Amino acid sequence: MGKKLIIISVIIAAFSAFLGERVMNLRKKFHADRELTQNHLPNCKYIKGLEIGSEDITILPDGQALISTGLKVQGMLSDNPGRIYVLDMEKDRMKPVELRMGRGFDLESFNPHGISTYTDADGAIYLFVVNHPQHQSQVEIFRFLAEENSLVHLKTIKHELLHSVNDIVAVGVESFYATNDNYFTGIPAMLAMLLALPWCTVTYYSPEGVKVVADGFYMANGINISPDKKHIYVGDLTDNKVHVMERQDSNDLIPVKFMDVGTPVDNIEVDPETGDLWVGCHPNVWKFFFNNIEDPAGSEVIKIADILSEQPTVTQVYMDDGSVLIGSSVAATYGGKLLIGSVFHRALCCDLN
Repeated sequence: MGKKLIIISVIIAAFSAFLGERVMNLRKKFHADRELTQNHLPNCKYIKGLEIGSEDITILPDGQALISTGLKVQGMLSDNPGRIYVLDMEKDRMKPVELRMGRGFDLESFNPHGISTYTDADGAIYLFVVNHPQHQSQVEIFRFLAEENSLVHLKTIKHELLHSVNDIVAVGVESFYATNDNYFTGIPAMLAMLLALPWCTVTYYSPEGVKVVADGFYMANGINISPDKKHIYVGDLTDNKVHVMERQDSNDLIPVKFMDVGTPVDNIEVDPETGDLWVGCHPNVWKFFFNNIEDPAGSEVIKIADILSEQPTVTQVYMDDGSVLIGSSVAATYGGKLLIGSVFHRALCCDLN
């Protein structure tokens, strides 16, 4: 019995040492002790009416910004139902307007995450929304009727390969690429982070077929597409990297390169004219996951220029220690202004010039 107790004690001590090393490594990856230096833009103002998060934002060519709000993630629950808003960036008085949805769509369980738009040859605009009702994972497709400030629900998509979707980029009326981040899978996700297991994927969906087209990510997060539709960009939150992949005729993805940007990346928006990437980041994501209002997580926005070249550049555009904006998740530009959204806090509009 004495030998068994010694063996058990040795195993427990070894496991404790291993777990401690893993936690320290995770703290380092999540920038737990990073000191944030304020780097604010001029004329930053909160967008009134967006007080329960603005997790993802995408801006149409005419300046209409579509915004998802009210995301509920484990440990950061809210009583507010999710909504989609539109904000006209062309107007001096930018006031968000909630988009109406027709009968038959369950608004009470609506839990929107990443969003993306697709415009067909006739000019019809489709909005794709990642939805997590009861922390499940599915994709909703809507028709956006701008003149009526409304959404018409067309389809709900569920599939075993879309098991924990974070973000999405539409490439057709019913086709898209999506990142599976696994943090809606609870304890398995925490174990994967502790053990540094790259088990997240990118899935391609179309009515003709569904397949995993890229894997090996630690926490696949934001995803977007280049203006010429030839490359897909994927952000890996815990690995601090933006991956570049080339689209094939089969819709498979071939890795081209990656950039270590030195900060945990969330959603990616792409300037349609320059091809620059605007990335919302979590500069001390450790604090974000613990969500302590007395010691809030900061916010950061970076711009990646010439990402397909041999010498891309990364510029920090905005940084805040959490005193102004907590947990930035996305940044999108239009007309010399920058919209910065957050997971559960507020939204800012700042001047870039």
